Amino acid sequence: MLRKTRQRSAVQDLLDRTEDFRSAQQLHEELRATGETVGLATVYRTLQSLSEAKAVDVLRTDDGEALYRRCAGSGHHHHLVCKECGRTVEIEGAPVETWARQVAQENGFVDVDHVAELFGTCAPCAEDDSPGAEAAASPSADDAAPHRA
Repeated sequence: MLRKTRQRSAVQDLLDRTEDFRSAQQLHEELRATGETVGLATVYRTLQSLSEAKAVDVLRTDDGEALYRRCAGSGHHHHLVCKECGRTVEIEGAPVETWARQVAQENGFVDVDHVAELFGTCAPCAEDDSPGAEAAASPSADDAAPHRA
């Protein structure tokens, strides 16, 4: 673990107050916006150290970017992530754990780690995307407000 500094403490404090996953760049921008003088390299090193200590969860986006969030629970778990809003739910995955052990054993592997992330659309976002929701959100012809596409 890296030595404790004001800058690293600022990164950890921000993670403690942040519920959703954020990139290192987003965390850096938020720190700077609050007047913290923390370098981007320090943010990356702190996140790497916290990840190695299993103190943060790490998700990879489709383009390979790492997103971080303070672990809400202890122990091994998986995530269900909304593709629309980013809402994340920590989930247990007993069948995944059983499958991983079985596949490892069948292939002669030991000391196997795995990551299972499920991506979908949460109920509120699915409701917002429904055809009826879009019609309800659109202004009527009688509205004087300009319509934005």
